[in-house]
Amino acid sequence: MSYRYGASYLDPGLNTLVAPTVQYNFYGWGQNNYGQIGLGNITNYSSPKQIGSLTNWSKISSSGYNHSLAIKTDGTLWAWGQGAYGQLGLNNITGYSSPKQVGSLTNWSSVSSGNYFSMAIKTDGTLWGWGSNSFGQLGFNNTTSYSSPKQVGALTNWSKISCGTSSSGAIKTDGTLWAWGSNSFAGQLGLGNRTDYSSPKQVGALTTWASLFVGDYSMYAIKTDGTLWAWGANNNGQLGFNNTTSYSSPVQVGSLTNWLQVTSSFNLDNTGAVKTNGTLWMWGNNSVGQLGIGNTTYYSSPKQVGSLTTWTYISNPNGYYTLALQSNGTLWSWGYNSTGELGLGNTTNYSSPKQVGIFTTWKTISAGSGALAIG
Repeated sequence: MSYRYGASYLDPGLNTLVAPTVQYNFYGWGQNNYGQIGLGNITNYSSPKQIGSLTNWSKISSSGYNHSLAIKTDGTLWAWGQGAYGQLGLNNITGYSSPKQVGSLTNWSSVSSGNYFSMAIKTDGTLWGWGSNSFGQLGFNNTTSYSSPKQVGALTNWSKISCGTSSSGAIKTDGTLWAWGSNSFAGQLGLGNRTDYSSPKQVGALTTWASLFVGDYSMYAIKTDGTLWAWGANNNGQLGFNNTTSYSSPVQVGSLTNWLQVTSSFNLDNTGAVKTNGTLWMWGNNSVGQLGIGNTTYYSSPKQVGSLTTWTYISNPNGYYTLALQSNGTLWSWGYNSTGELGLGNTTNYSSPKQVGIFTTWKTISAGSGALAIG
């Protein structure tokens, strides 16, 4: 890494004192069988490797299913990895092992990668989807797949988007929550039934939804009052209700009002969240220590990871491993590590958090089938 904050630093390559700069480089590591970490090859790496030399990457989304998306600070959209279902949006079904620009527009705002499909929101509030659509997860009122971005309806008030295995969820600027796609497995759309829908359907009538995450066959959301809600499949206790009962409409997780961010997996049914007090919590499947609690015991209600109060963000869509950031800019990982996805320079599994390198400038992370980070 060549970036630093604050005081001047000694560059070991030049052996000279360098003035402070702020640069956000892009890194990938771990599983790379489809080129999903963007390094121009299909080689696995057990420690972070810089993706190109550009420093204007802003947002990333790496799914548990081998493709990755990113937005640059100039508003351009980029994609790479597996492309067999048109999920890269490049108007073909070709895979690429390095980032390729999706079209030429410069007004992309947010993006989410699901299982063989992708969705994004532009700065004008429009919603777009592409890739596999077998369950109507793109929201076009059909089950036709598309290999380039196509607008979902004509509305311009979409605010947040999240894609899961075969369903999607979104929040509008008015605070309403919407879901569509696969619903037959466990009622994961939150609509009180198990009917699939191929266009957005409002979840209840509330206007207080602040954020959401769509996992495997479950969904999670936080309201503006800081309460956490979950619904859908619960076979491994991933909903956090201290049981394994599935629910087809939103149910509050406990009674606390200090939840800040939530994430869940596409594969092994585990969930993680950060509270406003900086504590980190996980629950669900723990077969390889991915909950970070120092064991491989499953938990069906939130369990605190250590005692630190400096956690700011967590990511685990792959389900086998977890990445998290602390307020001091450090990056931590734990769980399964067969392809070096923990970034620790080895392939050893860990059931408690381990720091990735020594740097303190990590900005954002995504723990998909391959790990991505900007810092």
